[in-house]
Amino acid sequence: MGLLPETMHGRLCAPPQATTVVVLIPGGTYNESYWDIGYTPEIRSFRLAMNQAGIATLALDRLGTGESSKPLSTLLSASTQATAAHQVIKSIRPRFEKVVVGGHSIGAAMAMIEAGNYGDVDGVLVTGMTHRMNLITVIPVLANMIPAPLDPAVPGRDPGYLTTSPGTRYQAFHTPGPLDEGAIAYDESTKDVFAATEAVDSLTLTTVVTPASQRIRVPVLLVVGNDPHFCGVLGSDCSSPEALRASEVSFFGGPLQTYILNSYGHAINYAPNAPTYFGVVSNWLKSTVS
Repeated sequence: MGLLPETMHGRLCAPPQATTVVVLIPGGTYNESYWDIGYTPEIRSFRLAMNQAGIATLALDRLGTGESSKPLSTLLSASTQATAAHQVIKSIRPRFEKVVVGGHSIGAAMAMIEAGNYGDVDGVLVTGMTHRMNLITVIPVLANMIPAPLDPAVPGRDPGYLTTSPGTRYQAFHTPGPLDEGAIAYDESTKDVFAATEAVDSLTLTTVVTPASQRIRVPVLLVVGNDPHFCGVLGSDCSSPEALRASEVSFFGGPLQTYILNSYGHAINYAPNAPTYFGVVSNWLKSTVS
């Protein structure tokens, strides 16, 4: 999908007679594979779970990642990514009755910016993010990032693109979940990048002054795990779904539902109990959005 001279790649999987599609934006250092994890996909593939429930998915590679164009990192921002996603949504809408935008982590910020700025979707799925970041845990994760040219696993990017240092993904994205060597190996093998400039307005447009999410007027489902980066003393209150909703509801202009996937950290699609959260999402899509 085009944005100026750039192209955003996406993978559409649509069951027969699907009337709802979820356009999915991955988080930092992830690409569209996050939504269709190939390690025990019957447990960890969001795409497979939605398709089996009769819901179409369109998983995107953010600009700079996967099979999308890889512009200079300084040209990218959360707003740029949101605008690219908007172009995708415009192109896919005629095919479906309902279009939902969803994201994980920094991709969730982009989904909220897209929905708040353009008002072109019927629902918003926010995963792995709240409006209160726990900098005590986030800063060490960012400190362990390295410029992409230093890692042959993510070739063809300039030094403004960052990725995780080898061997750090479990601590960064999965703790306090169980250590599954196969899952972490898959995560490492499919890792990608993010541009440092994407993080700047992800934070300012979703947590500072008037958040873009306050302009969202459609239903929102917010799902987190026991996420050390967005829950706790400096983060939101994730002690229960009700506490999380109370902590977050003022940031949204539309109806908000919340769910907590216990026993896992930030990258909840990798959780052994991810099917529980997938079921919550598909039920929400059918009962609230559709």
